[in-house]
Parts: sequence; structure tokens; C-alpha cells
Amino acid sequence: MKKGLFWQREGERVRCQLCPHSCLLAAGQRGMCFGRENREGELLAATYGRVSSCAVDPVEKKPLYHFFPGSLVLSVGTVGCNFSCCFCQNWHISQQEAPTEYMSPERLVELALEVKARDPRVVGIAYTYSEPLVWYEYVKEAASLAKKEGLVNVLVTNGFINPEPLRELLPFISAANLDLKAAGDAFYRKYCGGNSQAPKEAAKLLREKCHLEITTLLITGLNDSAEEVGALVDWIAEELGEDVPLHLSRYFPNYKLTLPPTPIETMRQAKEIAQKKLRYVYLGNIGIENTYCPYCSEVVVIRQRQVKVNLAEGKCPGCGRLLPIVSMKEDQG
Repeated sequence: MKKGLFWQREGERVRCQLCPHSCLLAAGQRGMCFGRENREGELLAATYGRVSSCAVDPVEKKPLYHFFPGSLVLSVGTVGCNFSCCFCQNWHISQQEAPTEYMSPERLVELALEVKARDPRVVGIAYTYSEPLVWYEYVKEAASLAKKEGLVNVLVTNGFINPEPLRELLPFISAANLDLKAAGDAFYRKYCGGNSQAPKEAAKLLREKCHLEITTLLITGLNDSAEEVGALVDWIAEELGEDVPLHLSRYFPNYKLTLPPTPIETMRQAKEIAQKKLRYVYLGNIGIENTYCPYCSEVVVIRQRQVKVNLAEGKCPGCGRLLPIVSMKEDQG
């Protein structure tokens, strides 16, 4: 274990200040995220270096569609989460203990460089699978080392973190996909064990400092109505901007939730609603979609067996508009 950041003593207890839960921990007690523990009056990062999952993934799988299309990232995760979503897709590592192996930040960066040497499509490291922000100390150290080696760092996160620690981490982060569960607090409190305010504030900070994309899992009968989707899209358009990509992901029964899968027609209707105010909307858990210029409909990223970027110095070849797509090179076919 490693001494944690962002906490204070309150008598014999310690209060974690990493996320809005502000867990007050007695001796030997862990926070609801599993990742922070009071050990003899100090807050320790209980999952520091504990890796539950590690693999090389396409960046589109995060999902990031406008950040180095066609590239690969070394994806790594631990155990634990500061949400308790009843529909969690990775509940076996986020909602309970799971087997892990120790990997130091130095070794993680070495591994990323090794896989990059074998395949130049590898651009960096993604902190994902479980919630990376509860792995804060490890992610911050690894991301700092990775940046020095010219690697990018990607967060796949629920955004439930206090502003100060997020600001300290952001200088090392190149891109993020934030999972925005719904537009309002009611859904968060009933189904996730949190609130919507912190993720929304995190989304604003991420938008200012790095490349940001949003994912929302549309769940049958819970947050997939036209009104719910409309409220979500309104907030994204007004607070983040119409160029932020939105991934609407199809729900399938998992963990504690047994509702039927989201109907395909509901997904298509949600996309139609979102496209009225957002320029880039994708459907997830259905298939891989191309990216089209919102001004002239020219295909600018083709996603088939291989990914091909059809941009000229970042501009659409059809109308010449500069598009918000971060690309390694113009043609990655």
C-alpha cells in the first residue's frame, strides 16, 4: 500500500477527500470504493499497483472516435469503484474483490513502450475497466512517467471526483471518455449511488484541458425516453459544446438489473434526437460507425476491418472545414 492523497484526520478517523462521498473511516475500514483504507490513522491507497486487467485495445473500444482513430492503447485497470450501479457491465472487478497482480508505474510504462516498439499504432495507456479515479495515486504517477516518454494517457471514467484532485491530474491526461449516466440527480441517486453534479463539473474541466467524449448507456424504461435523452443532449450542447462526440450505448441485462435489452428502434430514435443539437452522435453495442462531416456528409473516418482517416491537414476533403478530430496521420489505412 502507498500513502494516499487528499484526506484529513478527524480524531481517530480519517476522512477521504478524493470524491464527493467524503468517506469517514475508522481504523481498518475501507471506503465504499475499496481503494482507500485507514491504516493506523493514515489514509492508504489500498489498491495501489494492483492490476486486475491489462490488454492492448483499439482506441475506438474506449470508446474514443475522434482521438487518434485507428490507434491502439495499452489498457489497464484495478478493482473497485465509487459508484454502485445496479447495471454495471464490469461488476466482477468494480463491485467486488477480484484477482490482481502487482505492477509498478515504472513497469507499466515500460510495458507500453515495449508494445509500442512491436506495433507503432500503440500511442499510450488507457486507465479503464474499473473506475480509474479511485486508483488516483497510481494513475497520477504512471501518467506522469508515460507523458515524459511521449505516450498519451486516456481516462475512461464516471467523473465522480472532487475538482482539486482532478485539476492536479489533468496536466498528464490527453483524452477522456466520461460516462454520463443521465441528465439529472434522480437516476444517479436511485441506480448509481451518487449524484450528477460532480460528473458534470468533471466533464467541464476535462473539456477545457483535454480531448473529451461522452458515453451514455440507454437503459430500457429508465433513461431512454425522448424527454430523458433530450435533457441529456441539451446539457451537453449548452455546457460542453455541439462538437463533443456522444456515444449512446445499448444496454443488455447485467449484474442486478434484468430489464430487457434496449430496443434498436429506441436507440435510433435517441440518435435522431441527439443529432438535432450535436454534430457527432454514435450508437454503441450495436456496431462500429463511420464518422461523417456534419457540414457536407463526406465520410472522414472509415471504420471497417481497418480504420482509414480521410482528412487533409485536419480538414474535410469535401468542404474544406477543419474538423475536431485528433489524428496521428491523414491516412491510417
